[in-house]
Amino acid sequence: MNTKASTAKFWISEAPIDIAHLQRELEAAGVGAVVCFEGRVRDHNEGRPVDSLTYQAYGELAEAEGQRILEEARARFAIERVVCLHRVGELAVGEVAVWAGVSAGHRAAAFDACRYVIDEVKARVPIWKREHYRQGASEWLHPDSAGPK
Repeated sequence: MNTKASTAKFWISEAPIDIAHLQRELEAAGVGAVVCFEGRVRDHNEGRPVDSLTYQAYGELAEAEGQRILEEARARFAIERVVCLHRVGELAVGEVAVWAGVSAGHRAAAFDACRYVIDEVKARVPIWKREHYRQGASEWLHPDSAGPK
């Protein structure tokens, strides 16, 4: 599809994710499929009870890389619109930490593109996650990428 009206937007935000607003960003004439992914904060990880998470990012770099991923998705899949928002700051259990959505003429392209976007965002966008455990401890996940100091 990729018409002039097509959209690709990536954001980093401290505010809670407004899913209804993001879903409206996916609306377009001719869209037959909308696929969305919500990544939520869960109450455990690797057998340890989790109270909350803190995400940190270098916003300008993260948004540039996220935007690059969305443009790649538009070039690779027959999609109309693609949007993604990742939270930063402290998030409670149950909150949406990352949201990605894709609209397309057909479901296969929407599913494939949405999976591509979330997988690439998790692999490439410089966002660090710190888990806060019920025992009072906290740690950056993936210590080899250490997170900000």
